[in-house]
Amino acid sequence: MRVLVTGGAGFIGANFVRRTVETRPDVDVVVLDALTYAGDERSLDPVRDDRLVGSADLVVHFAAESHNDNSLADPSPFVRTNVLGTFTLLEAVRRHDVRLHHVSTDEVYGDLALDDPGRFTESTPYDPSSPYSSTKASSDLLVRAWVRSFGVRATISNCSNNYGPYQHVEKFIPRQITNLLDGGRPKVYGAGQNVRDWIHVDDHNDAVWAIVERGAVGQTYLVGADGERSNLDVVGDLLEIFGRDRADYDLVADRAGHDLRYAIDATRLRTELGWAPRYTSFAEGIARTVDWYRDNEAWWRPAKARTEARYAAGGQ
Repeated sequence: MRVLVTGGAGFIGANFVRRTVETRPDVDVVVLDALTYAGDERSLDPVRDDRLVGSADLVVHFAAESHNDNSLADPSPFVRTNVLGTFTLLEAVRRHDVRLHHVSTDEVYGDLALDDPGRFTESTPYDPSSPYSSTKASSDLLVRAWVRSFGVRATISNCSNNYGPYQHVEKFIPRQITNLLDGGRPKVYGAGQNVRDWIHVDDHNDAVWAIVERGAVGQTYLVGADGERSNLDVVGDLLEIFGRDRADYDLVADRAGHDLRYAIDATRLRTELGWAPRYTSFAEGIARTVDWYRDNEAWWRPAKARTEARYAAGGQ
């Protein structure tokens, strides 16, 4: 199989590429990436070679602008990449009749109340809150329309928050880990009560392969690992790993329109496709992630100072 991976130098895409090359020797992979600030060719060093794929049997579409704070400061790159970029890709796979898997986010559904016992399902109405999530919702709707109107062979996955190696230091968990590695204090938005449904990036990418191989064309699958934790819980766990008090953090200005809670019901993925996460313990997954950042300072250090300067300018 020949696989074209868009956004393959970004966090989730690079992990997908490395995991595919390491576990599927019969798959050839070519990466298409704009190499913006969040894409790093070094993330692909362990699996790099000089082969190019002339044609693809499958396109896995990870490419996206994906940071909420950045979308609030300037929405235009998000419209170009997430909406127009997906449109361009859909037209290409339509012309060549290539199978497509479109990777999206649970943020298209908006948020849930902290005391709501429910979770997002595939039938939850879209209610995006930010320029980022609204452009991802738009891209999902384009994929659905191209499946129905033009017969494009596509599937969609909406995943919860990922963590793991090679994630940019502007993101919540890498920012806290690298602050702690520098002897500093974690920074927590607002009161820290916002809840995210965390999944290790390897579990997400295994789910993508399950959907590609066994999913029904035209279907949407939600990907989550029952990992609901508040931001304060995550920070507390990290502080304990570093031998610090769970209250040793700073509260900073909240994000505008900050969603309260995300929660995924992955029943369809589990029951229909037989997928299950390997990292059922957040403590294990986050400890391994800390070890990776500790051992790979050369990868994250160049972006740390300018990222913190940008946050400081916004009171965060």
